[in-house]
Amino acid sequence: MPYHKNKQQAFQAAQQGVNEAQELYHEIVKESANYGHQLKHLQQEVNEALQQIENALEVASEHQKSQLEQFRQDVSAIASEVNQTEF
Repeated sequence: MPYHKNKQQAFQAAQQGVNEAQELYHEIVKESANYGHQLKHLQQEVNEALQQIENALEVASEHQKSQLEQFRQDVSAIASEVNQTEF
């Protein structure tokens, strides 16, 4: 499905999604009573960020594509860390 926003809007949405996922990742407190809930929320943010990156890649300029690929690596690293975490 084509992404109907312009390049800049798509890029900014992806960038915001990555920032939100990174912020949540750094805020999670493993010893917290809400850890499971926080982890689930982080997983949702990671999935949303990855989807926003994919959408932005469809319309991105070459310069934006390299930044988006870096975003994808950053978010994938968070996802990998989260997937290794035990409840």
